[in-house]
Amino acid sequence: MKKHRMLILDIIKSSEEHMKAEEIYMKAKQLQPSIAVGTVYRNLGLMTEAGEIRRISILNAPDRYDKSLHPHEHLICQNCGELTDITVSDLKEYMEKQTGIEILSYELNLRYICDKCKNG
Repeated sequence: MKKHRMLILDIIKSSEEHMKAEEIYMKAKQLQPSIAVGTVYRNLGLMTEAGEIRRISILNAPDRYDKSLHPHEHLICQNCGELTDITVSDLKEYMEKQTGIEILSYELNLRYICDKCKNG
């Protein structure tokens, strides 16, 4: 694995957040000043295609990147964009039973208003 790709993967894996490409680039630039923004975007695409990370696409917002590859869903605050992992353990099985088909994969993003936005 190339050094830039390894650096980007380490940044994503060490973060507790679902980082945006720009955030990943800024962190990478601190650690490796010569890295170009195009290098970050290209490697994010390659790592997503290779199944090393997950891209989370959110309407009208920048994509975010997830280190967790296990099946899970996301709660997204409609106001501030806060993104939280949740797990609905039997969702796949329930959907397969309801539809009669084998579900290979799925992405589920649930929108809500977080407590900070409600109370703020």
